[in-house]
Amino acid sequence: MLTPAESALAFIEAINRHEIESITTLMTADHVFVDSLGVTMSGREKMREAWISYLYMIPDYTLAVAEVFSAGDRVALTGKASGTVAVKRELPPQNHWEIPVAIEAEVRDGLIARWQVFADNEPVRQILKG
Repeated sequence: MLTPAESALAFIEAINRHEIESITTLMTADHVFVDSLGVTMSGREKMREAWISYLYMIPDYTLAVAEVFSAGDRVALTGKASGTVAVKRELPPQNHWEIPVAIEAEVRDGLIARWQVFADNEPVRQILKG
């Protein structure tokens, strides 16, 4: 079995490969996601649909991890999130963004039970406002 840090990094690798089935498989059935505004979404299937929508909107979304801290079943990761907001399936250069990010993960039995993102998504919101 993977360590909690390895599980969190495997989850990020699945996200970066945009493999919805791998992302979903790495979540617990009662997975909880908390976005940078504090909005919470629960359940593996709801999150599967949310990831499909998010990766449609930002098809080149990636997370670059700089540091990993682990204590028990909790993992904290810091780094950068980046992507481009798509317009009619095109990726206009002016819609590209990159922001610092911190993530707190809770791992249960090698699966991601909770994933909370801490980031200032204002650059993304400004692009979406057009």
